[in-house]
Amino acid sequence: MSDKARLTYFNGRGRGESIRFMLGAAGIEFDEAFLETKEQMEELRARGDLLFNQVPLLEIDGMKLVQTGAMIRYIARKGSLYGADDKESARIDMLTDGVRDFALKFLRVPFLADPTEHLSGIRNTDLPRYLPVYSKVLEDSGTGFLVGGALSMADVLLFEALLSVDELFPGHLKDYPKLQEFRDRVSALPNMAKFLSGGQRKPPPDAVYRDSVDTVLGRK
Repeated sequence: MSDKARLTYFNGRGRGESIRFMLGAAGIEFDEAFLETKEQMEELRARGDLLFNQVPLLEIDGMKLVQTGAMIRYIARKGSLYGADDKESARIDMLTDGVRDFALKFLRVPFLADPTEHLSGIRNTDLPRYLPVYSKVLEDSGTGFLVGGALSMADVLLFEALLSVDELFPGHLKDYPKLQEFRDRVSALPNMAKFLSGGQRKPPPDAVYRDSVDTVLGRK
């Protein structure tokens, strides 16, 4: 049996992508199992592998973890991405939760028949709400990272979210030079550069991904 971590999810981004980014940032090698049929999902449930009957599922260090928040925090602790002390960890938690609220908006896009209105809402409401906050936090930090002087879980998830902003709203980050600098800095870190070039980051979700998810979940 492989000692590598193993992520079971759809062959696409969704809630699994943050876990992939975290594993990459922590330098943890991992394999993937892609769900393609409803029967595969039912088998996982029947085996009792999915505590709440949903994926993603991360097998790591002899555990079978579900719930994305639990996974990313475990990886953060394991990979020294959780700050230098309890106060830094609390601030990292706060900033991570904010990023996850923001990034959740992007997950709906491929499942909407016409995402125009939803994207307009992100552009007019969510980008002005979240981007200035994280830009100011980076400016106040002065270290190039959100908390302390080292990469943390909050940095990794903000980086992932900014890449989505670049894809969905090209050029929007030009008004936030601190965020642009941050994006470029994190992308050049050795572990992150290796992850981004290694093929485990998934492409933007499309109709094929949407149909695959619907098939596995029995929605079509």
